[in-house]
Amino acid sequence: MENVEVMEKPVLKVGIEDRVEPARAVVFGLQHVLAMFGATVTVPLVVGGAVGLSGDQIATMIQAVLLAMGIATLLQTILGTRYPIVQGSSFAFIPGLISIGSSIGMAAVQGALIVGGFVEAALGWLGIIGKIRKLFTPLVTGVTITLIGFSLANVALMNFFNAYSDPAGTNVGKAVIVATVTFLTTVFVALRAGGTLKAMPVVVGAVVGYLISIPLGLTNFGLVEELPPVSLPKLFPWGEPIFDVSAVVILLFAFMVSIIESVGDYHAIATITGAEITEKHIGRGIGAEGLACSIAGVLGACGTTSYSENIGVVALTKVGSRHVVQVGALILIFLSLLPKFAGVLASMPAPVLGGLTLALYGMISVTGLRLIKERVDFTDRNVLILAAALIAGLGAPQLPAELLEHLPRLISSILESGMAVGALTAIILERIL
Repeated sequence: MENVEVMEKPVLKVGIEDRVEPARAVVFGLQHVLAMFGATVTVPLVVGGAVGLSGDQIATMIQAVLLAMGIATLLQTILGTRYPIVQGSSFAFIPGLISIGSSIGMAAVQGALIVGGFVEAALGWLGIIGKIRKLFTPLVTGVTITLIGFSLANVALMNFFNAYSDPAGTNVGKAVIVATVTFLTTVFVALRAGGTLKAMPVVVGAVVGYLISIPLGLTNFGLVEELPPVSLPKLFPWGEPIFDVSAVVILLFAFMVSIIESVGDYHAIATITGAEITEKHIGRGIGAEGLACSIAGVLGACGTTSYSENIGVVALTKVGSRHVVQVGALILIFLSLLPKFAGVLASMPAPVLGGLTLALYGMISVTGLRLIKERVDFTDRNVLILAAALIAGLGAPQLPAELLEHLPRLISSILESGMAVGALTAIILERIL
């Protein structure tokens, strides 16, 4: 019994400041890369396709995104909150990036990211964000964290059934087989494996699912063929940046949504790791994210935000070392120099991602529900606020696009984020009641 405890302790109880053996750190860091890679690469693929970029240009954007996210993660773990938080491409920026890129050009996207990033950094480093921390009570924080996971539920199921690339369901049987095997493998490793293997459920699940998907014909290596073997990222790949006022205003709305989401993520990771969270942590974190967004603009990438997916990885594996996350950041930077290898990861079939995230996303919501249970008194007032915030947060993203088009961009951007709507609803009701 004593031998078991000695063997498992370094794996299951790793604190934020604890260092991990180099070999394990690489594996754990790769696990974080796998958890966020699909979503991070999806953003440039969606934006590039909608704007009309060529295959080579989309490859350039993917390369820039990998480098920018690696740098952003290092900034967050060194200068920012110093929590084990991975930074990735934010979906909140997609509508604005497409709008600006289609009408003004990608050079204006670069300029808007640079200016907006400096604005966000100022809000963080001047302490403005930290001073409103009192608005994020346990009730508000619990609702916010819960909705983070709920907001990702549709993504997990769409990937599980391969509904994005195969909406007609012609290969749904194969997709379900791959996703189910991936999910069961991940759960089995997380619950039954011992030693080092117990902390690698995502890696093992991804490898097994990927290998099964190849003979079933679900893997597409077309992207790998398009990417060059080795290349260095370039500064301002879309030309000299254009600083257009309307473009900056459009992206500022996305920055606001990203800030609200990130503050929720900070509370989530602090709750999971048992770390202290103060106004200083929040201010430094938002400041680091703003600087990272400006760097992303210089590199021709997309806006960055903290990744809820990787908070789920920490909750599942109990490995909360920021040094592990920093290794993951270095892996991202390394992959940005090897586009073909990045293409192999990008070719991971959607059902594999669906199998991996089915439990990971749920872990985030469970963390929020646990926080509400442990720190919120279920008075009539609090139950009313909780009920209204959850329904508002779950319902807002279901509003039709036609309706959102008639609303101011700030309002429509917020309504597209269920977590932002839920958080704002809880904050307003707490002030009123």
